[in-house]
Amino acid sequence: MPRLEFLEAVLIIIQNSTIMKYILSICIAMLVTLTHVNAQTAQEAKELRHVVLFGFTETTTPAQIAEIEAAFTALPTKISEVKGYEWGTDCSPEGLQKGHTHCFFVTFNSNADRDAYLIHPAHKAFGKLIKGKVKSVTVIDYWIKDKI
Repeated sequence: MPRLEFLEAVLIIIQNSTIMKYILSICIAMLVTLTHVNAQTAQEAKELRHVVLFGFTETTTPAQIAEIEAAFTALPTKISEVKGYEWGTDCSPEGLQKGHTHCFFVTFNSNADRDAYLIHPAHKAFGKLIKGKVKSVTVIDYWIKDKI
């Protein structure tokens, strides 16, 4: 029996068989579920980075800088939407810092999580703490495209 005729025969059996219709329905449901799970897993794997660079005024004391470092580090414990956090001070030999000395790196799963962080009372209080002590702030947010 040629291949096309065989496939047509199988289709006729499937169309006329209640059991085969049931099996086909289960297979379609499983395929739809797996597609949804894979799409959801891919979305959950995305990470939104929120990068904050600070340069302090000349009058900001080392104690004030330490207080700001501690306050920023405390934000992830107060704001549940933060999924990752790290920070450090500049050590680049390139001389391209443009006055920035500190980098804070915050990770979110979604724009909504980042937006909730931005308006959170703890973040607002942190903004008040740095007033007059930080002379330059650069913030950039990006979705990770490649991660090795």
